[in-house]
Amino acid sequence: MAPRRRFTLGLAGIVTAAMAAAAVAYPTKSVDYIIPFGPGGESDITARLQQPFFKTMFGQDLVVSYKPGGGGAVGWAELNNLPGDGHTIMGVNLPHIVLQPAQKKVGYTTEDLTTVYWFHFTPDAIVVKDDSPYKTLKDLIEYAKANPGKVTLSGSGKGTANHLAQVRFDKMAGIKTTYVSFAGTGPSNTALLGGQTTAAWGYTTSAAALGEKARILAVAMDKRHPKYPDVPTFKELGFDLVSGAYRGIAVPKSTPEDTRKKLSEMIGKINADPQFQKRMLDGGFAMLDIPYEKNAEFMKARSAEFIEAAKEGGILN
Repeated sequence: MAPRRRFTLGLAGIVTAAMAAAAVAYPTKSVDYIIPFGPGGESDITARLQQPFFKTMFGQDLVVSYKPGGGGAVGWAELNNLPGDGHTIMGVNLPHIVLQPAQKKVGYTTEDLTTVYWFHFTPDAIVVKDDSPYKTLKDLIEYAKANPGKVTLSGSGKGTANHLAQVRFDKMAGIKTTYVSFAGTGPSNTALLGGQTTAAWGYTTSAAALGEKARILAVAMDKRHPKYPDVPTFKELGFDLVSGAYRGIAVPKSTPEDTRKKLSEMIGKINADPQFQKRMLDGGFAMLDIPYEKNAEFMKARSAEFIEAAKEGGILN
Protein backbone atom coordinates (compact mmCIF):
# COMPACT_ATOMS: atom_id res chain seq x y z
CA MET A 1 0.00 0.00 0.00
CA ALA A 2 2.80 2.37 0.82
CA PRO A 3 4.27 2.39 -2.71
CA ARG A 4 0.81 3.08 -4.23
CA ARG A 5 0.35 6.06 -1.89
CA ARG A 6 3.75 7.45 -2.85
CA PHE A 7 2.82 7.09 -6.52
CA THR A 8 -0.53 8.89 -5.95
CA LEU A 9 1.13 11.75 -4.11
CA GLY A 10 3.79 11.96 -6.79
CA LEU A 11 1.15 12.13 -9.54
CA ALA A 12 -0.71 14.88 -7.66
CA GLY A 13 2.53 16.82 -7.40
CA ILE A 14 3.16 16.49 -11.11
CA VAL A 15 -0.36 17.71 -11.92
CA THR A 16 -0.01 20.67 -9.55
CA ALA A 17 3.35 21.57 -11.06
CA ALA A 18 1.93 21.33 -14.57
CA MET A 19 -0.97 23.60 -13.64
CA ALA A 20 1.41 26.11 -12.09
CA ALA A 21 3.63 26.05 -15.18
CA ALA A 22 0.60 26.64 -17.40
CA ALA A 23 -0.44 29.62 -15.28
CA VAL A 24 3.05 31.11 -15.52
CA ALA A 25 3.19 30.53 -19.28
CA TYR A 26 -0.18 32.16 -20.02
CA PRO A 27 -0.99 32.98 -22.74
CA THR A 28 0.09 29.79 -24.48
CA LYS A 29 -1.69 30.57 -27.75
CA SER A 30 -3.48 33.40 -29.54
CA VAL A 31 -6.25 35.16 -27.62
CA ASP A 32 -9.64 35.61 -29.27
CA TYR A 33 -10.87 39.15 -28.55
CA ILE A 34 -14.59 39.31 -29.32
CA ILE A 35 -16.13 42.71 -29.97
CA PRO A 36 -19.93 42.49 -29.50
CA PHE A 37 -20.49 45.13 -32.19
CA GLY A 38 -19.71 45.43 -35.87
CA PRO A 39 -16.31 46.57 -37.18
CA GLY A 40 -15.36 50.24 -37.38
CA GLY A 41 -16.74 51.47 -34.04
CA GLU A 42 -14.73 52.78 -31.12
CA SER A 43 -14.59 49.36 -29.44
CA ASP A 44 -13.04 47.96 -32.61
CA ILE A 45 -10.64 50.91 -32.98
CA THR A 46 -9.38 50.37 -29.44
CA ALA A 47 -8.89 46.64 -29.95
CA ARG A 48 -6.90 47.32 -33.12
CA LEU A 49 -4.70 49.75 -31.21
CA GLN A 50 -4.10 47.13 -28.50
CA GLN A 51 -3.21 44.33 -30.96
CA PRO A 52 0.42 45.18 -31.82
CA PHE A 53 1.30 45.95 -28.21
CA PHE A 54 -0.16 42.63 -27.05
CA LYS A 55 1.92 40.76 -29.64
CA THR A 56 5.13 42.59 -28.75
CA MET A 57 4.72 42.28 -24.99
CA PHE A 58 3.31 38.77 -24.66
CA GLY A 59 4.36 36.97 -27.84
CA GLN A 60 0.88 35.91 -28.90
CA ASP A 61 -1.64 37.31 -31.37
CA LEU A 62 -4.74 39.16 -30.21
CA VAL A 63 -7.29 38.02 -32.78
CA VAL A 64 -10.21 40.42 -33.10
CA SER A 65 -13.60 39.02 -34.15
CA TYR A 66 -17.14 40.41 -34.08
CA LYS A 67 -20.47 39.26 -32.69
CA PRO A 68 -22.87 42.16 -33.23
CA GLY A 69 -26.52 42.31 -32.25
CA GLY A 70 -28.79 43.96 -29.70
CA GLY A 71 -26.38 46.79 -28.98
CA GLY A 72 -23.88 44.27 -27.60
CA ALA A 73 -26.45 42.10 -25.80
CA VAL A 74 -26.12 39.12 -28.15
CA GLY A 75 -22.42 38.75 -27.38
CA TRP A 76 -22.73 39.39 -23.65
CA ALA A 77 -25.55 36.86 -23.33
CA GLU A 78 -23.26 34.16 -24.77
CA LEU A 79 -20.05 35.06 -22.95
CA ASN A 80 -20.39 32.54 -20.12
CA ASN A 81 -20.86 29.69 -22.60
CA LEU A 82 -17.39 30.28 -24.04
CA PRO A 83 -14.16 28.55 -22.85
CA GLY A 84 -12.83 29.99 -19.59
CA ASP A 85 -9.15 29.32 -20.20
CA GLY A 86 -8.14 32.97 -20.58
CA HIS A 87 -7.79 32.70 -24.34
CA THR A 88 -11.26 34.08 -25.01
CA ILE A 89 -12.07 37.62 -23.90
CA MET A 90 -14.82 40.07 -24.81
CA GLY A 91 -15.18 43.84 -24.89
CA VAL A 92 -17.69 45.37 -22.46
CA ASN A 93 -19.22 48.84 -22.41
CA LEU A 94 -20.86 51.12 -19.87
CA PRO A 95 -23.58 52.20 -19.42
CA HIS A 96 -24.75 49.41 -21.78
CA ILE A 97 -24.21 46.44 -19.45
CA VAL A 98 -26.02 48.22 -16.61
CA LEU A 99 -29.00 49.72 -18.40
CA GLN A 100 -29.77 46.97 -20.93
CA PRO A 101 -30.73 44.33 -18.34
CA ALA A 102 -32.38 46.99 -16.15
CA GLN A 103 -34.74 47.90 -19.00
CA LYS A 104 -35.76 44.42 -20.17
CA LYS A 105 -34.69 40.78 -20.46
CA VAL A 106 -31.66 40.64 -22.72
CA GLY A 107 -30.25 37.20 -21.92
CA TYR A 108 -27.80 38.34 -19.24
CA THR A 109 -27.64 40.42 -16.07
CA THR A 110 -24.94 42.87 -15.04
CA GLU A 111 -23.88 40.45 -12.33
CA ASP A 112 -23.41 37.67 -14.93
CA LEU A 113 -20.46 39.48 -16.46
CA THR A 114 -16.95 39.07 -15.06
CA THR A 115 -15.06 42.24 -15.89
CA VAL A 116 -11.31 42.23 -15.36
CA TYR A 117 -10.10 45.64 -16.52
CA TRP A 118 -11.51 49.03 -17.63
CA PHE A 119 -8.98 50.80 -19.83
CA HIS A 120 -10.54 53.98 -21.23
CA PHE A 121 -13.60 56.10 -21.72
CA THR A 122 -14.78 58.48 -24.39
CA PRO A 123 -15.73 61.61 -22.43
CA ASP A 124 -19.06 63.28 -23.03
CA ALA A 125 -18.81 66.77 -24.48
CA ILE A 126 -21.15 69.52 -25.64
CA VAL A 127 -20.28 70.36 -29.24
CA VAL A 128 -21.52 73.22 -31.45
CA LYS A 129 -20.89 74.18 -35.07
CA ASP A 130 -17.89 76.41 -35.72
CA ASP A 131 -20.22 79.34 -36.57
CA SER A 132 -22.55 78.84 -33.61
CA PRO A 133 -23.55 82.00 -31.71
CA TYR A 134 -22.83 80.11 -28.48
CA LYS A 135 -19.16 80.70 -27.81
CA THR A 136 -19.12 79.37 -24.25
CA LEU A 137 -21.11 76.96 -22.12
CA LYS A 138 -22.44 79.97 -20.19
CA ASP A 139 -23.92 81.37 -23.42
CA LEU A 140 -25.78 78.14 -24.07
CA ILE A 141 -27.05 77.86 -20.49
CA GLU A 142 -28.34 81.42 -20.47
CA TYR A 143 -30.28 80.86 -23.68
CA ALA A 144 -31.65 77.54 -22.38
CA LYS A 145 -32.87 79.19 -19.17
CA ALA A 146 -34.64 81.94 -21.13
CA ASN A 147 -36.10 79.43 -23.61
CA PRO A 148 -37.01 76.16 -21.81
CA GLY A 149 -37.03 73.16 -24.14
CA LYS A 150 -35.95 75.10 -27.22
CA VAL A 151 -32.31 74.09 -27.10
CA THR A 152 -32.05 70.79 -28.96
CA LEU A 153 -29.07 68.48 -28.64
CA SER A 154 -28.39 65.52 -30.89
CA GLY A 155 -26.86 62.43 -29.33
CA SER A 156 -26.06 58.80 -29.95
CA GLY A 157 -29.03 56.66 -28.89
CA LYS A 158 -31.44 56.51 -25.96
CA GLY A 159 -30.25 55.36 -22.55
CA THR A 160 -26.64 55.90 -23.67
CA ALA A 161 -23.81 57.89 -22.11
CA ASN A 162 -24.82 60.93 -24.20
CA HIS A 163 -28.43 60.70 -23.08
CA LEU A 164 -27.55 60.27 -19.41
CA ALA A 165 -25.15 63.22 -19.59
CA GLN A 166 -27.96 65.41 -20.94
CA VAL A 167 -30.26 64.35 -18.08
CA ARG A 168 -27.63 64.93 -15.40
CA PHE A 169 -26.40 68.24 -16.80
CA ASP A 170 -29.89 69.70 -17.19
CA LYS A 171 -30.47 69.02 -13.50
CA MET A 172 -27.12 70.52 -12.47
CA ALA A 173 -27.56 73.66 -14.61
CA GLY A 174 -31.24 74.12 -13.80
CA ILE A 175 -32.26 74.05 -17.45
CA LYS A 176 -34.56 72.06 -19.72
CA THR A 177 -33.21 71.00 -23.09
CA THR A 178 -34.53 68.56 -25.70
CA TYR A 179 -32.47 65.47 -26.46
CA VAL A 180 -32.77 64.14 -30.02
CA SER A 181 -31.64 60.53 -30.37
CA PHE A 182 -29.79 59.29 -33.44
CA ALA A 183 -28.47 55.84 -34.36
CA GLY A 184 -24.82 56.56 -33.61
CA THR A 185 -22.36 59.43 -33.42
CA GLY A 186 -22.15 59.70 -37.23
CA PRO A 187 -25.83 60.60 -37.74
CA SER A 188 -25.72 62.79 -34.64
CA ASN A 189 -22.79 64.75 -36.07
CA THR A 190 -24.57 65.05 -39.42
CA ALA A 191 -27.62 66.51 -37.69
CA LEU A 192 -25.43 69.05 -35.89
CA LEU A 193 -23.60 70.14 -39.04
CA GLY A 194 -26.87 70.30 -40.95
CA GLY A 195 -28.33 72.72 -38.44
CA GLN A 196 -31.03 70.30 -37.32
CA THR A 197 -30.05 70.76 -33.68
CA THR A 198 -28.66 73.60 -31.59
CA ALA A 199 -25.75 71.53 -30.33
CA ALA A 200 -24.75 67.93 -29.73
CA TRP A 201 -24.02 65.75 -26.78
CA GLY A 202 -21.09 64.00 -28.39
CA TYR A 203 -17.78 62.54 -27.32
CA THR A 204 -14.27 63.93 -27.55
CA THR A 205 -13.64 61.23 -30.16
CA SER A 206 -16.56 62.28 -32.36
CA ALA A 207 -15.50 65.92 -31.99
CA ALA A 208 -12.05 64.93 -33.20
CA ALA A 209 -13.64 63.54 -36.36
CA LEU A 210 -15.39 66.87 -37.01
CA GLY A 211 -12.17 68.87 -36.85
CA GLU A 212 -12.57 72.59 -37.51
CA LYS A 213 -16.24 72.21 -38.45
CA ALA A 214 -17.17 72.23 -34.78
CA ARG A 215 -16.16 73.55 -31.36
CA ILE A 216 -16.32 71.88 -27.96
CA LEU A 217 -17.80 73.99 -25.17
CA ALA A 218 -16.87 71.65 -22.29
CA VAL A 219 -15.65 68.09 -21.65
CA ALA A 220 -16.81 65.73 -18.89
CA MET A 221 -13.39 64.92 -17.42
CA ASP A 222 -11.53 65.51 -14.17
CA LYS A 223 -8.81 67.38 -16.08
CA ARG A 224 -8.61 68.92 -19.53
CA HIS A 225 -8.00 66.55 -22.41
CA PRO A 226 -4.45 66.83 -23.81
CA LYS A 227 -5.86 67.01 -27.33
CA TYR A 228 -8.05 69.97 -26.35
CA PRO A 229 -5.98 72.02 -23.89
CA ASP A 230 -8.10 75.14 -24.44
CA VAL A 231 -11.42 73.44 -23.73
CA PRO A 232 -12.58 73.67 -20.09
CA THR A 233 -14.00 70.76 -18.12
CA PHE A 234 -17.52 70.94 -16.72
CA LYS A 235 -15.90 70.79 -13.28
CA GLU A 236 -13.93 73.97 -13.97
CA LEU A 237 -17.21 75.66 -14.85
CA GLY A 238 -18.91 74.57 -11.64
CA PHE A 239 -20.62 71.32 -12.70
CA ASP A 240 -19.49 68.03 -11.19
CA LEU A 241 -19.90 66.01 -14.37
CA VAL A 242 -17.38 63.32 -15.30
CA SER A 243 -19.00 60.89 -17.69
CA GLY A 244 -18.81 59.07 -20.99
CA ALA A 245 -18.83 55.64 -22.60
CA TYR A 246 -16.54 53.32 -20.66
CA ARG A 247 -14.81 50.32 -22.25
CA GLY A 248 -13.19 47.30 -20.73
CA ILE A 249 -12.67 43.55 -20.96
CA ALA A 250 -14.64 40.63 -19.53
CA VAL A 251 -14.04 36.89 -19.43
CA PRO A 252 -16.30 33.84 -19.07
CA LYS A 253 -17.30 33.22 -15.46
CA SER A 254 -15.46 29.87 -15.51
CA THR A 255 -12.10 31.63 -15.96
CA PRO A 256 -9.84 30.89 -12.93
CA GLU A 257 -9.09 33.69 -10.52
CA ASP A 258 -5.35 33.67 -11.19
CA THR A 259 -5.96 33.95 -14.94
CA ARG A 260 -8.32 36.89 -14.41
CA LYS A 261 -5.63 38.68 -12.41
CA LYS A 262 -2.92 37.85 -14.93
CA LEU A 263 -5.01 39.16 -17.82
CA SER A 264 -5.78 42.33 -15.86
CA GLU A 265 -2.06 42.90 -15.33
CA MET A 266 -1.37 42.36 -19.03
CA ILE A 267 -3.98 44.87 -20.22
CA GLY A 268 -2.73 47.26 -17.55
CA LYS A 269 0.80 46.96 -18.94
CA ILE A 270 -0.44 47.88 -22.43
CA ASN A 271 -2.41 50.78 -20.98
CA ALA A 272 0.70 52.13 -19.24
CA ASP A 273 2.82 52.15 -22.40
CA PRO A 274 3.58 55.78 -23.44
CA GLN A 275 3.25 55.00 -27.15
CA PHE A 276 -0.12 53.34 -26.66
CA GLN A 277 -1.34 56.24 -24.53
CA LYS A 278 -0.30 58.75 -27.18
CA ARG A 279 -2.24 56.92 -29.88
CA MET A 280 -5.29 56.77 -27.66
CA LEU A 281 -5.14 60.43 -26.65
CA ASP A 282 -4.54 61.54 -30.23
CA GLY A 283 -7.79 59.79 -31.13
CA GLY A 284 -9.70 61.67 -28.46
CA PHE A 285 -9.93 58.83 -25.95
CA ALA A 286 -9.31 59.34 -22.23
CA MET A 287 -7.25 56.82 -20.28
CA LEU A 288 -8.64 54.81 -17.39
CA ASP A 289 -6.92 52.33 -15.08
CA ILE A 290 -9.35 50.07 -13.21
CA PRO A 291 -7.65 46.70 -12.52
CA TYR A 292 -9.42 43.50 -11.54
CA GLU A 293 -9.25 44.05 -7.79
CA LYS A 294 -11.01 47.42 -8.11
CA ASN A 295 -13.72 46.32 -10.55
CA ALA A 296 -16.40 45.58 -7.96
CA GLU A 297 -16.08 49.02 -6.38
CA PHE A 298 -16.01 50.75 -9.77
CA MET A 299 -19.06 48.86 -11.05
CA LYS A 300 -21.05 49.58 -7.90
CA ALA A 301 -20.44 53.33 -8.17
CA ARG A 302 -21.09 53.54 -11.91
CA SER A 303 -24.22 51.38 -11.71
CA ALA A 304 -25.79 53.58 -9.02
CA GLU A 305 -24.96 56.70 -11.04
CA PHE A 306 -26.42 55.33 -14.28
CA ILE A 307 -29.59 53.93 -12.70
CA GLU A 308 -30.33 57.22 -10.91
CA ALA A 309 -29.88 59.27 -14.11
CA ALA A 310 -31.95 56.79 -16.14
CA LYS A 311 -34.84 57.06 -13.69
CA GLU A 312 -34.66 60.87 -13.71
CA GLY A 313 -34.71 60.87 -17.52
CA GLY A 314 -37.67 58.51 -17.75
CA ILE A 315 -35.50 55.78 -19.29
CA LEU A 316 -36.29 53.49 -16.34
CA ASN A 317 -39.40 53.42 -14.16
